[in-house]
Amino acid sequence: MAELQVVSAEIELLSRASAAFNRREIETVLAAMQANVDWPNGMEGGRVLGKAAVRDYWRRQFELLDSKVEPKSFTREADGRIAVDVHQVVHDKSGKLVADQRVQHVYEIRDGLIRNMEIRS
Repeated sequence: MAELQVVSAEIELLSRASAAFNRREIETVLAAMQANVDWPNGMEGGRVLGKAAVRDYWRRQFELLDSKVEPKSFTREADGRIAVDVHQVVHDKSGKLVADQRVQHVYEIRDGLIRNMEIRS
């Protein structure tokens, strides 16, 4: 039962973070992350490290793109991470559709906060 409660708490954390991201409540999402979070830079490539770098990355991203993510399912991986199947829709600022796809976001959660995220196609 304890494992189920952990998974449930992690799913709730990730669901709240996704909803806040879609509302552009950057500080709310950052509050769900560890200070030294390791985050993918899906727009420019590479990774960003730390909350300030994630904040700066998202500000650049939101100036160019309007992206929404909708979690569809959550799975615990063998290494303990949580894989989230996500429907991602991205438009440019003129409204043109850039991407409408399913991807997987894989999260490492440590001490109740997001430590790392990876994007799988």
